[in-house]
Amino acid sequence: MPKRHAVVAGAGIGGLTAAIALHRRGWHVTVCERAPEPPTTGAGIGLAPNALRALDTLGVDAAHAAGSAVPETMGLRRFDGQWLTRTSTADMAARYGMPPIAVPRPAFTAALAATLPPQALRYGTPVTAVEDATGRPTVRTAAGPDLAADLVVAADGINSPLRRSHFPAHPGLHYTGESAWRTIVDAPDLGIASMSETWGRGRRFGVTPLCDGRLYLYATALVPAGTRPADPRTELRHHFGSWHDPIPALLDRIERLDAADILCNDLYDLAAPLPRLHHGRIVWLGDAAHAMTPNLGQGGCQAIEDAVILAHLLPAGDTADTPDSPDTTDPVPAALAAYTAARRDRTNAVRLRARRIGRLGILRNPLAAAARDLAIRATPTRLALHGMDDLFNGFRLPR
Repeated sequence: MPKRHAVVAGAGIGGLTAAIALHRRGWHVTVCERAPEPPTTGAGIGLAPNALRALDTLGVDAAHAAGSAVPETMGLRRFDGQWLTRTSTADMAARYGMPPIAVPRPAFTAALAATLPPQALRYGTPVTAVEDATGRPTVRTAAGPDLAADLVVAADGINSPLRRSHFPAHPGLHYTGESAWRTIVDAPDLGIASMSETWGRGRRFGVTPLCDGRLYLYATALVPAGTRPADPRTELRHHFGSWHDPIPALLDRIERLDAADILCNDLYDLAAPLPRLHHGRIVWLGDAAHAMTPNLGQGGCQAIEDAVILAHLLPAGDTADTPDSPDTTDPVPAALAAYTAARRDRTNAVRLRARRIGRLGILRNPLAAAARDLAIRATPTRLALHGMDDLFNGFRLPR
């Protein structure tokens, strides 16, 4: 009996997780990725308990697959080094059943890709269009013959061409006012064991321990969209050179890197939620569906949740022939409607919450920033953790 065929547009974390989940549901899967080869450089990614729990349902051990580091503490600091709040990851593990971990993004995507059959992955193959989305879709690519599919998973990123094509009235992306720099440095001698983010006025600097003594570093500043300094290393020194230790020492490490090893991006999120997360037999997930700022560290985590729940709701791929045109007995359209119902409100709430946190983090007015810092210091750790319960305990497989 022929298998149902899913074409996944995009080999990022969400697309690869969806491909794994569908493959394990018995679907024949083809992943079409625009990039000519897997990424070898990039930044880190934090995997919160909700994402780790979702990966567990697939039998994917992120820590084993990509290496991980569990920081001793996580917290927020002022630009002068004063801690505003700090939480033991042991307390988080006790509350949520596991601590968050941090992994290098290229290693994590490579580990996910290795879980799939090699023939499932097609690099250098961007999806250019999906035709007859309400029947049996035809997927057109820029490098090869058309693909007939029973399902198209649009995991084609924050600038999703498929989202623009099928939701032309949607307002698109919203610029937050910030530009971000991200990189990874080797710094085992600095002995940094805490995950921290430092807030100044209109600027932020984050440090996340990875495996083997490496550190994932990120920073943001309020700048006009499209601003690209000639040398990001000089720009980072300008913004953060006078901040607390160990930031100056970390900037020294950054200055040893090639400028090309520092990722520079403006920060956008989706201006408004999509009216639904599916159209015919196309379904959106991750940044393509609900692009959010990184302020909660939930962008990749929500993409993983999307992928696992989507596959859970869809029928097994090897149980029946798929008709050439929709009919009332085919379970796929109903499953996609159930996916929208399961994911749209949760992901939109996380998107809005991340936006609000970002606005607090980039306050420029001295009085407003001081009031913000005072409120954070006055919040008991127990209450701060309680505020994360809906995120970290929010993953549930629909019945």
